[in-house]
Amino acid sequence: MRFRILGPLEITSSAAAEPVRPRAAKIRAVLATLLVRANEIVSVDSLIDELWGEHPPRTATTTLQVYVSQLRKLLHTADPEYGRDALVTRPPGYALHLDPAQLDLTVFEELHHNGQKALLRGDHAAAADLQRRALQLWRAPLASDTPHGALLARTAVRLAEVRAAALEQRMRAELRLGHHQRLIGELHSAVAEMPMREEFHMLLMTALYRAGRQAEALRIFAQLRQTLVAELAIEPGQPLQLLHQRILSGDTELLHPAPLPRTSEESAPQDSGPETTPDTGRPGQVPLPGRTANRLPPRDPVFVGRSDELDRLGALLRDIPAGGCAAVAGAAGIGKTALAVAAGHELGDLFPDGRVFLEVGGPRQADPADLLTRLLQRLGVEGPLPAGVAGLRRVLDRLTEDRRILLILDGAESPDHIRALLPATAGSTALITCRRVPEGLTDRVLELDVLPQDEARRLFTAAAGRLIPQHGGETPVREIAALCEGLPLALRAAAARLASRPNWGPEMLAARLRGEQRRLAELSAAAPGFHDRLRSCYEETEPVLRRAFRLLGLVPVGPFDTRTAAAVLGEDVAKTGELLDSLVKAQLLRRVAGGPEHGTHHRMHPLWRLLALECLASESPAAEARAATARLAREFTGQLREADGHAERCGIHPLELFSRRQDGLVDVVRRCHAAGLWAQTVELADAMTGFLEARAAWDTWEACHALALEAARQQEDLAAEARLLRSLGDLAWQRRQLTAAGEFYERALLTADAAAAATERGRALVGLADLQLDAGGLEEAAALLSPALDAVADDPRGRYEAHRVLGLLALENVGADTAEAHFADCLGLATTLRDPRLESYAQRWLDRVQGQGHRPAGWSEIRPGVWRLAPCAN
Repeated sequence: MRFRILGPLEITSSAAAEPVRPRAAKIRAVLATLLVRANEIVSVDSLIDELWGEHPPRTATTTLQVYVSQLRKLLHTADPEYGRDALVTRPPGYALHLDPAQLDLTVFEELHHNGQKALLRGDHAAAADLQRRALQLWRAPLASDTPHGALLARTAVRLAEVRAAALEQRMRAELRLGHHQRLIGELHSAVAEMPMREEFHMLLMTALYRAGRQAEALRIFAQLRQTLVAELAIEPGQPLQLLHQRILSGDTELLHPAPLPRTSEESAPQDSGPETTPDTGRPGQVPLPGRTANRLPPRDPVFVGRSDELDRLGALLRDIPAGGCAAVAGAAGIGKTALAVAAGHELGDLFPDGRVFLEVGGPRQADPADLLTRLLQRLGVEGPLPAGVAGLRRVLDRLTEDRRILLILDGAESPDHIRALLPATAGSTALITCRRVPEGLTDRVLELDVLPQDEARRLFTAAAGRLIPQHGGETPVREIAALCEGLPLALRAAAARLASRPNWGPEMLAARLRGEQRRLAELSAAAPGFHDRLRSCYEETEPVLRRAFRLLGLVPVGPFDTRTAAAVLGEDVAKTGELLDSLVKAQLLRRVAGGPEHGTHHRMHPLWRLLALECLASESPAAEARAATARLAREFTGQLREADGHAERCGIHPLELFSRRQDGLVDVVRRCHAAGLWAQTVELADAMTGFLEARAAWDTWEACHALALEAARQQEDLAAEARLLRSLGDLAWQRRQLTAAGEFYERALLTADAAAAATERGRALVGLADLQLDAGGLEEAAALLSPALDAVADDPRGRYEAHRVLGLLALENVGADTAEAHFADCLGLATTLRDPRLESYAQRWLDRVQGQGHRPAGWSEIRPGVWRLAPCAN
């Protein structure tokens, strides 16, 4: 059984005379999604998102199960013996198990990869044959008869790029074999199909020139230049311009197969440098070029800021000993390559003999011999090269001897690969970019962080260009930069998203990025490689670190300490510290030393946190995520109850500490409720009450306590239900929603009676007395306060509230002396509670009834910070 996805989707097998094709478009979409991620588990959520996008039907899960069942029947028809077993259910989704040879996509990519290797080692006949065989598998764009969701759309864009590269490399190999005459027609078709791809224009110009059609070659350049200037306001790239000059001057070397125009992988010199005599060496040695060249990619046109980093990098590169190197390290998408290229352009005086850029990373790490071959070709060495690493090293050492050359090695991960490329002669230097510095390679490391907010705004504005309005666009741009948290990859993806929907404007883009659940999808929509770049850091780590990363996504945005991490991971502090250190080395976490709460903390970039949560949902058992959420909630509940002590250790006021964590704590309450963790929902919401009241966070208070009230009912905890009803009554009172407050207090009283919860009965009575006093019902208030005071005898906060209302009542109908006694009791109880806000309130009233404090005429402070007009006496 074989699958063909490079074109219309079909299944072929010896058991079926004709190819089998799923007739329903949705079933084709399921099959295509499973094929592009063959041998991987594709979650149910991912499949639903692929099929229906942002608006799945309520029955999406059930409908998907029907599609999978029908697909299994189809596979059984194609292969009655093994077909049905190929598609397996694996929580949290499904996987399609295939041998790579069964899928044209994997065969295509393998042939293309082998063709690249053949081209690098100079075997042009093999390279042309391998790429030709790869291209013969391509019948049409990926799953061309199937509707594409986000995943298929991203894969289709990537594969179209790979196909173009395969076509270019096949033609390049054939051109080097001298087949220029028969390539001209095919190159004309490629140029018409991809009119902005300069590499095909270069190949066509070369083929025409070799065929004696110089005027046509020049006309191809003129047409492309006219198109680029008219549509993009840019000139052709420097390699194409140099080729144009060589054709204009009638360069005879260009007539022979060897000196071909360079591709973006093998770019032409930017400046030639001084001429020297070629070094032919001893007999049998590879002849060296008489000059080396500056083969750097163009400086990124929207590269902004990083002036401090450029200065520090320049300092690192000076006076490095022979065989040494410096490194730029950082997470995926942080801007390492752009910084290294910018540094290469700025350091021409330091490396007058050449600056060369070589990509050494990528999905398939090349072996050292392949890398050395590519590096020497970039340095200008032509012709056959030694096959082994030792021989290639000797060529590199001869080439760099007595020369000051900068080698920028991009995407370095393996120390063995990189050490093979390091210059061993004085003066030449390597600058590597990597996520983590290979162990023992260098101590000259520049750790790159996200952009500051002002530079982030500049980068987004530069990338978006004319799409940003001159007036009124500043506020949404600031928000977009903040939502991307200064990550250059995300900022560029956001600009691309805006470019893909120019009718949106920055305000619409900012609105769509606000929702955490859709942010990664929005950024990936117009930048197909965005999601994969983020995920690559995660996928390169070992399983124990991937698990830790997923679970730490549950920790709210912002710095967190080791104790919090230990709680969510379910590990002891020592083991947690080791895991955090490893995640920092993997660039999945950042250390925050001397942070706002003192001590060493860690922080996960918000976009990586969203990735962690996405991976948690698709890869971890639901029970594991639920247990981690419960542990986190218990930890935060404990921290809130110990807030005074923690604040003293940090030197931060408890309210300030809470304000920094408030949004994250609310998120944890919601997660607990969604996971059915009823006890943790109630406990955490309870612990937040005093802080929310003190901060007048009315909306948050209502949202958390509404969830907690439902949780209390789910676990049939009447005492907790009474407490939460009374708390919601307090909130309604604070908002001056007096009717609602009365209803909550009455319900709290009835529930407390049913639960035999004396304290909550007393607190509900105090609330009702407060309402009576507010309405002028002095006798009614007094009647409620007597039993209330008895009920809260064992509760300091309840007694405080009862004496507060009794003091206010005494001011109305008894006198200042009685009021003073009650407020003195309040002060003593507030001291016991260690609540400065309640202490200040009691002290203010004591001062006023003693004639020492100032009170605005006609105003009375009935609760801390809550005033009303009232004819109160002193």
